[in-house]
Amino acid sequence: MTDLTPIIQMTDVSRIFGDFRALDRVSLSVLPGERVVVCGPSGSGKSTLIRCLNRLESHDSGTIIVDGIELGEDTRDIRAVRQEVGMVFQQFNLFPHLTVLENLTLGPIRVRRMSRSAAEELARNYLDRVHIPEQADKFPAQLSGGQQQRVAIARSLCMEPRIMLFDEPTSALDPEMINEVLDVMVELAGTGMTMICVTHEMGFARKVAHKMVFMEAGRIAEIAPPEAFFSNPSSARARLFLDQILEH
Repeated sequence: MTDLTPIIQMTDVSRIFGDFRALDRVSLSVLPGERVVVCGPSGSGKSTLIRCLNRLESHDSGTIIVDGIELGEDTRDIRAVRQEVGMVFQQFNLFPHLTVLENLTLGPIRVRRMSRSAAEELARNYLDRVHIPEQADKFPAQLSGGQQQRVAIARSLCMEPRIMLFDEPTSALDPEMINEVLDVMVELAGTGMTMICVTHEMGFARKVAHKMVFMEAGRIAEIAPPEAFFSNPSSARARLFLDQILEH
């Protein structure tokens, strides 16, 4: 991380639903190649934070700049940011009527205007990267949950983003499938990809994060390197959260 210019800059960002502040004046900087894990109790604003970064959720005040582009109402700016930001959700969101290969090539062909042969070569490369090249011609329903989530990761990578966002990517998986997805994410972290991951998988966080972000009631309560966060969190709420989650 030699480039000190943030690839993501959130400044005093708020998102309000009626009387509820999902985000309350949140500020966060992320450097190119930095890996950030966002954690906190349910309803603390974690998912809203990362959904605002590719405008799946709009913000009511403050500024968000992603890769030099300020996110606002201009659809051209939103489209430009989304081409650089991949996102993996809790649910896999694969098209059930398309094969794995067709799911992966749809974006590159339609958005990147790539030829079908080039898109298929790219897709097979990323299926190999997530260790399921043999599943290319199957339909999503023929795969396990862990395999479907790895397809979803490969699909995002096929757009060759500069930033990857993960919104609790293992929360919908059976316990025995969690590690196969986390292993792929650990490998991806090793490539230098900028990553922001909302997760309760603290073993993964210890292994890959450069920075831990702890949220509470729509605010960032603590930002710290993993070694400091896990050994001596500065806030009482973070200590309670870790005590509860590390017991399980």
